[in-house]
Amino acid sequence: MLASLLADENVDFRIIKILRESGIVIHSILEDHKSVSDFEVIEIARKLNSIILTLDKDFGEWVFSHKEFTIGVILLRYNPKEYLEITKAIQTLINQHNDDLVGKFVVLSTSKIRIREIHL
Repeated sequence: MLASLLADENVDFRIIKILRESGIVIHSILEDHKSVSDFEVIEIARKLNSIILTLDKDFGEWVFSHKEFTIGVILLRYNPKEYLEITKAIQTLINQHNDDLVGKFVVLSTSKIRIREIHL
């Protein structure tokens, strides 16, 4: 079973709404922890056993340079007009990779998926 997702503040709320409607458990920094730091997002994700969903490339630095433990990260790369397409890409990613996302850093665009192991 997939860990839940934790949407960073910068994730379009329309994406969160569609993912929830499709049955994906997704927590929201915007709703529950507005204006927290990236480090606090990582701590919240650990407490919730959630994979971070974000547009913020800084999470790559936190994970790979600072060696901060996280369940996983999905970094979104898309044009805001493509929010429906990226939402479908997230759903496809979850359907195809499910448990394989734990311990991974994923860069996801509307046309490409790059999955990298997080080694701590």
